[in-house]
Order: sequence, then structure tokens, then C-alpha cells
Amino acid sequence: MNLLCPICGEQLNLTDRQYRCIQNHSFDIARQGYVNLLVVQQKHSLNPGDTREQVLARREFLEAGYYAPIADTLVKTAKGLGITGQILDVGCGEGYYSAQLADALGAELTGLDISKEAVRCAAAKYKGKQWLCATAAHIPVEDESVSLLTSLFALTLPEEFGRVLKKDGYYFQVLAAEDHLLGLKGIIYDKLNFKEKNTVPELEGFELVESVPIRFTFTVGGKQVQNLFSMTPHVFRIGKDGAERLRKTEILTDTASCVLNVFRRQGRS
Repeated sequence: MNLLCPICGEQLNLTDRQYRCIQNHSFDIARQGYVNLLVVQQKHSLNPGDTREQVLARREFLEAGYYAPIADTLVKTAKGLGITGQILDVGCGEGYYSAQLADALGAELTGLDISKEAVRCAAAKYKGKQWLCATAAHIPVEDESVSLLTSLFALTLPEEFGRVLKKDGYYFQVLAAEDHLLGLKGIIYDKLNFKEKNTVPELEGFELVESVPIRFTFTVGGKQVQNLFSMTPHVFRIGKDGAERLRKTEILTDTASCVLNVFRRQGRS
């Protein structure tokens, strides 16, 4: 996929292992195979995004196959729509979902994440794909160049997503449902507060094609209990008592509940 300079917006050209624009801004391809296009002006902290520990915990959990039904649903849905061409995964993490999707479709993949640790992990494992450390707010790819954009348990930025998608291109959005991981929540919180959650939002510039519920039960034990917890936003909210209960949990049976929303980009006026 053709890349744009995050500083001036000009096209980046690849020579040997370096991308360079006509303004002479240059970006090296790291030893692991990713490109860091996250410039200091776009950072809100020294090392934004997931830490190495979080990335490795998520990789260990996902590669054990606990969330395989989500990956399977993505592949089945994309094949059913006959999607071909360039895939862009925004918030790609360690690449588990999008690498499988691209391989199943025989498509080219560009994965983007603000976490350098995440894209470093993805690039080391999934060769022959393009991995970028960059911000979703300013995606460094050309207008109308993407056939399928995915954002799985990650941010949704309709205007920027619409810019990079081709006319009639697809956007796959996966959102957690209200009853997602209630077993885990019951351990780490003293009281569960249920709030109505809109899992099928309206997005300006997009039309909803279908909404596919994904729900399955799984059992984890030992270290995988902690790995599951580490890949959720609850790591930032857990209290002392909840942490102690989690530490004592040796086995957990829980239900994953989410929805895959399939949107099609509408033509621009």
C-alpha cells in the first residue's frame, strides 16, 4: 500500500530499507520489519499504546484459540461479500485477526497501531505484510486506496476511515456487547453496573450492511486467566480487593459477547 509522509503528507517512496518523501523526510524499516510513522507531534505520551507485557499476554491468549470464533466470523463474512484488494487494520495489535483474514482472502494487508510494541510483535511473526506504528487520527495512506478497513475492539473514526476507503469499500467494526466477559467482571468488581450500550451505531458517510452477533463460551486456567484480564481495559480500573480475587482464581469459564458491524462507504458528493 502506498504510504504518505506523516509530516508533510507527500507520498513516501521506498529505497532499500528506507521510506523517503520529496521533502527528504525519511523513515527506516526496523529490523523486525515495521515502519515507525508516529511522529512526536502525534504522541500524547512517551510510549503510547499497549505495553510489551500487555501485547505478549494477548498474543499468548489469542494463539491458544480462545477467540477463534471471532476470527472465523471475520473470514466467513468477508468471503461472503466477495471482498478483494487492500486490507487496512486500524488498531491491529499483534496482528492475530487481520493476518488470518488477509491470508484467507489472498489479500495484501497493512496493519496500523499506535503501540510500537504491538507492531514490532506483529512484524516479527507475520512476514510479507506491511506493519506501521502510526496514529488512527492521521492514517498515513492515500485517499480511497483501501478495500476493507477493520477496527476490532478499537477506535472508530468515520471521517478518517471514509477518506482512505474506496467508494463502496467495507468497514468491519467489532464492538463488545454489554454482557461481554461477565464472569471476569464478577471477579474483579464488587458490584456490576449495567449500562445500556449501543452496539450498532450510525456512522456518517456509511451504510450498515449487516450486524452479526458473536457469542461463545470458553474456559481458561492458570496463567491464561491473567492473560485474559491483561488484554481488557479493566487493567486500568481494578481495585485492590478485585486484584486479590483475580490472583486466587485458578480457572474461569466465561462468555465472549460481541457484534460485527459491516458498513459500506457511501460515495462522496
